[in-house]
Amino acid sequence: MTSETAVHFFTSLAVLLAVAKLFGALARRIRQPAVVGEIVAGVACGPLVLPDSVRDKLLPADVLPLLSALAATGLALFMFVVGYELEHTLLRGLKGTALGVACGSVLIPLAAGVLVALPLAGEYAPDSHTGFVLFLGIAMSVTAFPVLARVLADRGLTGTPLGGVALAAAAFGDLVAWVALAGVVALFGNADPWRIGLLPVYVLVLLAVVRPLLGRLLRRRADRGTPLAALFPVLVVGLLFSCAATEWMGVHYIFGAFAFGAVMPRGGFEELRVHVIDGAGHICALLLPLYFVVAGSKVDLDGFGPAAVATLLLLLAVAVLSKAVGVYGGARLSGMEHTLSMPLAVLMNMRGLTEIVILSVGLELQLIDGTVYSMMVVMAVVTTAMAGPLLGTRRFAVAGERATGEREAHMHREPNQEATETSR
Repeated sequence: MTSETAVHFFTSLAVLLAVAKLFGALARRIRQPAVVGEIVAGVACGPLVLPDSVRDKLLPADVLPLLSALAATGLALFMFVVGYELEHTLLRGLKGTALGVACGSVLIPLAAGVLVALPLAGEYAPDSHTGFVLFLGIAMSVTAFPVLARVLADRGLTGTPLGGVALAAAAFGDLVAWVALAGVVALFGNADPWRIGLLPVYVLVLLAVVRPLLGRLLRRRADRGTPLAALFPVLVVGLLFSCAATEWMGVHYIFGAFAFGAVMPRGGFEELRVHVIDGAGHICALLLPLYFVVAGSKVDLDGFGPAAVATLLLLLAVAVLSKAVGVYGGARLSGMEHTLSMPLAVLMNMRGLTEIVILSVGLELQLIDGTVYSMMVVMAVVTTAMAGPLLGTRRFAVAGERATGEREAHMHREPNQEATETSR
């Protein structure tokens, strides 16, 4: 790196992070998830707002690969945390109503996305029509699990039945989306088939070799009194090797990060889980906004004609309605009341963070073109941003208050039940 490149790099990094944090803070002020502001910040730094002369100074050609590498590191850590947390959430909450909601939230949008993609493939598919159709179906089916968790926490709904069902169903939906996306990438990517054929072997190695070795290492360190938090650098090294392995096999590095997080030992290592997620969270808080700014800067709606605008509105309508119908129908069929099923349908329409990651992978691997990418980013921002105002209406506020009341009643009832059992 030359001295001039270093100056450009640190200047661009400082400006982009400042803009991302500013827009994220503004989004939080209006009760929106920070990721909405960070994506909008990227759009503001892109061709839609800034002229080429300014963008060339803000994101010079010699600096963009360095910024992308930093953003990729933040994304890898984030996907590791997602894999680490998903199994915990699934094991804790995926049963009964949550399972019905999860199936509805995935299957209906997936089918709707495939159906709407079929007539669009001829015009917008950059390469494989089948890959385009399957990818769009997957992109329609996701729910932003991390954003949902933050919104529920902000509104005090995490410990309620409504929050528990939403989190477990979203975790299941994300898991299905990542697995399905890995399959689409393997089938329609540009990697050598023999390398992709090694993917099942790699997963088996992670489960049968890496996970037991990590468990023994952690137990040995715990027996010696070594703070488990001190092993965080070792886990990061393993994470990076896993990213490199899946990228070499032709499956995007995010799947290596996700898989390494998913095979982390759980039983008896709750302290480690807290420390790892906390440590990774600090790094992600710095680097992940950079990823969303870079992703948002690729949005270009300039030159959209009436046909493109109509397609955008169609995709937005299909995304909102199919997710709402799937969630509401799954909840009602599983026995949930109408007053709680409606807020659940609103909550699980948020796609934000997870959607942007999936869309970036699709654009990078040429499963979609820049036009569809821009449309779907707009859809992700709109579906995430609309949840707050809808949940703030009186109808949904009453449902939230009811859910919170049910949680408090349950908490008060448990001590009384214990006292009764003791007296018996």
